[in-house]
Amino acid sequence: MDEKRNPNILIAEDVESNFLYLKAVLSKLNANVFWAKNGIEVLDICEKEKLMDLVLMDLQMPEMNGYEATQILKRKYPALPVIAQTAFAMSDDREKALDAGCDDYLAKPIKSKDLLNITEKYLKL
Repeated sequence: MDEKRNPNILIAEDVESNFLYLKAVLSKLNANVFWAKNGIEVLDICEKEKLMDLVLMDLQMPEMNGYEATQILKRKYPALPVIAQTAFAMSDDREKALDAGCDDYLAKPIKSKDLLNITEKYLKL
């Protein structure tokens, strides 16, 4: 990431209240936050905003889920960190997310400290 600009973070989340919470937490990083409500929007936004630094990927979304969107994103942008976030924290969900290409995993409800720690780790802040 270029040191001179604020990070661009895409939040893929179909529930507005969840998006607003994540955006509020990420405001501490002075990040430019983008919102996608499904996997198709994720791909569109990443295509338009060439300089995306991180994606927080909800795995359960309408139209195209986070697993499918991650696989496509990773083929196109292999260096782009994708962090899975899901309320369906079954024992194999983490493995499925990592198999789909996610770099890391957060289970909902997401604690602000965990979100900031994982974001800073991948943005190298």
